[in-house]
Order: sequence, then structure tokens, then C-alpha cells
Amino acid sequence: MPRPPAPLLSVDRIRTVALEIIDQHGLEALTMRRLAHRLGVQAASLYNHVRTKEQLLHDVANELATEVDTSAFGRLDWREALTIYLRSYRAALASHPNIVPLLSAGPGNRESGLKLADAVHGGLVSAGWPPKYATMIGAATKYLVFGAAMGSFSHGFIDDERLYAERYPNLTQAHLLRSRAEIDTESFELALRVMLDGLTNLWERLERPERQHRDDSACDQGHRD
Repeated sequence: MPRPPAPLLSVDRIRTVALEIIDQHGLEALTMRRLAHRLGVQAASLYNHVRTKEQLLHDVANELATEVDTSAFGRLDWREALTIYLRSYRAALASHPNIVPLLSAGPGNRESGLKLADAVHGGLVSAGWPPKYATMIGAATKYLVFGAAMGSFSHGFIDDERLYAERYPNLTQAHLLRSRAEIDTESFELALRVMLDGLTNLWERLERPERQHRDDSACDQGHRD
């Protein structure tokens, strides 16, 4: 039999197929035996490329995190940077909702998670946010993006009009939500805008004493001149 033109296995291919299994069947469905079968090899062959299933999951999570854009921190103002970061984060997670429970546990020892946290925290502090608030903003943004990615709101309703008309009179349009998936994106954008507006108000309150001090100093200098 002629030798195949490319190796059956590679780290990238193993990660790609592992994520496909997770996307299709969920986290619990990923086993090394099932992955090997999908790849057309023996399970023992996988261990030449990955040490354990847990390590493979961390590698998949690290790869997914590369789709999250933190490049605007330090380049644009903090509000625009957060917007770009959160939209890209949601998009990455929305493409692979079954892996969200693994990622939601926190950065832990995952290099990618720590890099994202470091970029966001550093960007906010550099923009002028006190470290305490930068930490809380990092947590708040996590609540928002992971909540949005955990599951579709629109798909949580069945399309039986009678159910709502007979038992839930305030939800008489709920049967239409399943066919209107854009409500998920619109709801995320609403939550994002409300959060950013609230942070902008907080930012202005935090800066007021400093601005007042600068204004008073300028007035004093003007009087001396």
C-alpha cells in the first residue's frame, strides 16, 4: 500500500476533530477512544501527541481563545476596546457553545485565559481605571459574555402558541421567538450598551475629583500670572 501523502495525525488535526465532537455531541462525549475512531487510528496513537484528555481540552480552549480580539486595548479608548473585545469573545463562544462550561470555570492555569485577563486588566489600568475597578470590570464582562454564550434565549421557547395563550397570558408572542434568533444578538447588544453606559457614568464620577483638582490648579496659576 502506498504511503499516505500526509501523516494521519497532527496536533492541529487532533484539536480540530476534538472540537467537532464537542460541538456535535457535548463535552462529555469527547473520549480518547471516540476521537481516535473519528481520526481512523488507535487510541494509543493519540498519546504520542497529547498527554491526557484534560491536556487536550486545555489545548482546544487555548486555541479558541486566539479568536478573541484584545488588540484595541492601548490603541483605542477603553470603551471601544471593551466593545471589540466582548463582541469577538461572544462570537468565538457562540460558535462553540458546548465548550462554554469548561471555559467558564475561569482562566485557572490556561495560558490563553490568563493572557486575556492580563490584556483586559492592563488595558483598563493603563486607561486610568483603578486596579480594583479594572478587576471588577473584568469579572462583569465575563458574566455578560458567558451568560450570552451559554445558551440561546430564543431557542428556549417552544413554538406551541396554545401553551402560552392558555397558561401564560403575558407571553402570547413567545412562540415566535424560536424563529427569530436575531433576538439573541440584539439582547446581547442591549446588555453591552447598558453596561458600557453605566461604566461611562462611573468613569466620569471617578474622574471628577481629579478634573476638579486640575481646574483649581489652573485657576490658581491664572491668578498668580
